[in-house]
Amino acid sequence: MRELSRLLKYSRPYVPHLALSVLLMMCVGAAQGLTALLIGPVFDRVLNPKSADAPVQLFRIPPNHPVYLAFPFHIHNVWTMIAAAILTVFLVKGVCDYCGNYLINYVGFSAVTDLRQDVFERVLRQDAHFFENNATARVMSSIMNDLEKIQVATSHILADWLRQSFSAIALLSAVLLTDWQLAVVSLTVLPFVLIPTVKLGRRIRGTTRRAQDDAAELNQVLQETLSGNQVVKSFGAEEIEANRFRDRAERLRRSNLRYVAQQAIASPLIDFFGAVTIVGLLWYARVQIQRHTMTTGDFTAFVVALLMLYEPVKRLAGIHNIFQQALGASQKVFEYLDRDQQITDRPGALKLARFEKSIAFDNVSFRYPSAPERLVLDSIQLEVGAGEIVALVGPSGAGKTTLANLVPRFYDVENGAVRIDGRDVRDLRLAPLREKISIVAQDTFLFNDTVANNIGYGLPKATRGEVCAAARSALADEFILRMPQGYDTLIGERGMKLSGGQRQRLAIARALLKNAPILILDEATSHLDTESERLVQQALQNLMADRTVIVIAHRLSTVRRANKIAVLDRGRIVETGRHEELVNRGGVYQRLYELQFLEPQFHESQFHAQGPAVAP
Repeated sequence: MRELSRLLKYSRPYVPHLALSVLLMMCVGAAQGLTALLIGPVFDRVLNPKSADAPVQLFRIPPNHPVYLAFPFHIHNVWTMIAAAILTVFLVKGVCDYCGNYLINYVGFSAVTDLRQDVFERVLRQDAHFFENNATARVMSSIMNDLEKIQVATSHILADWLRQSFSAIALLSAVLLTDWQLAVVSLTVLPFVLIPTVKLGRRIRGTTRRAQDDAAELNQVLQETLSGNQVVKSFGAEEIEANRFRDRAERLRRSNLRYVAQQAIASPLIDFFGAVTIVGLLWYARVQIQRHTMTTGDFTAFVVALLMLYEPVKRLAGIHNIFQQALGASQKVFEYLDRDQQITDRPGALKLARFEKSIAFDNVSFRYPSAPERLVLDSIQLEVGAGEIVALVGPSGAGKTTLANLVPRFYDVENGAVRIDGRDVRDLRLAPLREKISIVAQDTFLFNDTVANNIGYGLPKATRGEVCAAARSALADEFILRMPQGYDTLIGERGMKLSGGQRQRLAIARALLKNAPILILDEATSHLDTESERLVQQALQNLMADRTVIVIAHRLSTVRRANKIAVLDRGRIVETGRHEELVNRGGVYQRLYELQFLEPQFHESQFHAQGPAVAP
C-alpha cells in the first residue's frame, strides 16, 4: 500500500482529468449494464410476433419499483424504441469510452513522466559513492524498464480497470434486477476465484522484481559489451560475451515465463467456475420456464448479463496482477528516491563569490565507504596558494586523484577539512563552489552532440564567437574547421569520431570557456602520442595561465617547473619541494624519476621540444 500511495501521489496534479475520466467510465459501465437489460425485451417482444404490438415494459422493471413509478417506460412501437435504445447506448458507450480512455492515459503518462524526472534528478545529484556501487546499466534499466511497467499500469491498464469495475457494478445491478435470488446463488463462486487471485498477486510482485533485476543484468552485459567492443575484439572474446548474454537472457526468459504461468491461472479458474454456474442455471431455468414463472427472455437476459459480468471479473483479476507487477517494479525506483544524498548544501551554507587566497588540505583523512578497512588518505597537510602550480605525484593507488576530488566535493573527508580561502568546503554552497573549478582528465568525456555544444557545455549562454575563441586558444580550431560541418559536426558517442589529442583539446577548450580560477589536471596527456601531446601541452599552457593548478602526473618530466611537488605514497605525503630539491634527496621521488630514466632521451627531447610543461 505504501508503494501504491506514493504512485498515486504523482496523479494529484491531474485530479480534474482523473475525476472526469471516472465519470465517463461510469457512463461506460452503465451502458454495459443497459446492453444486458435490453436482451430481455429483444427476445420477448421484438423476436416474438405474438407480443410485438402489445405495450412493453422496457428493462423488465416491476410496476411497483420506484424507477418504474418515476419513469414508466410503456410504449407501443416496440421495435422503434428498442432500436433507438440500442443505438443510443452504444453511441454513448463509444464516446465516453474514447474520451475517458484518453484522459486516463493522459493522467498516467503525465504522472509517470513526472516520476521519471524526479528519479533522474535524484540520481543525477547522487555522490560518487552511488555511481561506484550501482552499475550504469542497472540504473538505466530502473529509470526506463521499471518505470515502463509502472506506466503501463497507470495508463491504459488503469483505464481498463475503471472500465471493467464500473461494467461489473452495472452488470451486477442488471443481474440483481432480473432475479436477485438467482443472482445471489450464482455469485457464491466468486470468493473461490478472488481469494486465489489475491494470493497469486503477491507472488507475482516478487516474480516481477526478479524479472526486472534479470533485465537489468542483461542490460548491463549489453552496455559493457557494446562500449568495450574494441577490447572484446582484441581478445577474441566474442564467444565469451555471446555466452554471457545468452546466460542472462535465459534467466530473464525463465523469470518472464514464471510470471506468465502465475498470471494465467486466474482466467481458466474463472472460466471453470463460470461453467459450473451456467450448468446449474440451465437446470434451474428449465424447471422455472416449465412452471411459467420465468420467460425465455428473462432467462436469456439473466444469463447474458451473468456471462458479461464474468468477463470484467476475469479482466479485473488480470489487471490486479499487472498492478502487482507495477508495484514490484516500483521497489527499485523508490529505493533511488529514498536514498539520502550524501553531498548536499548544509543549512546556511555560504556562496563562494571569488577565489583569492589558497586551497588548504588541513589534516585530511579519507576512506571509501565501500572499503572502510582501507585508509586512502592519512593526515594530509598541503597548501596550494592562489596562482601556484602544485603537482601530485606518486605510485598508482597512492591517493592522488582522490585528494584532488575532495576540492570540488565529489567526496567529503572523514577527518580534517579542505578549505578554500579559509572556509571549509562543506560550509560552501555546491553550485558556486564547482563553478570555480575546471577539470581536464585523461579519460575525456564528450557527448554525442556538435563540437560547439560540447565546448559550450559548461556555459550554455556562450556566443558562437566565444566558443570559437576558446577553440583557438586550445589549438582545436584548425581541425574543427576541417570537419564536414565545422563547429556543427556531430562527434559521435564519447567523441569516437575524434582522435585522443582532438578530444583532449576540446576538453581544454571547454575548460577555457568556463574560465574557472581553479584548474585540476588529471593525467591529461598520459595516453597521447608525441605529436598530440605536444599540441595538448601548448593548449594547456594557455589554459593554465593566471590560474591555480593542481596537476596529477605520472610522467615526472612534465612537472619540473611546478611551484611545488607533493609526493604521495600509501595515502600520505612523504615529500614536498621543487623538482631540483627532490630529484637527489634519495626518497620516493628520486626512485620514481630513476625508473623513468629507462627512456631518458625521449623525456629530454620531449621536454625541450615542448618547453616548460606542468600538465600530467
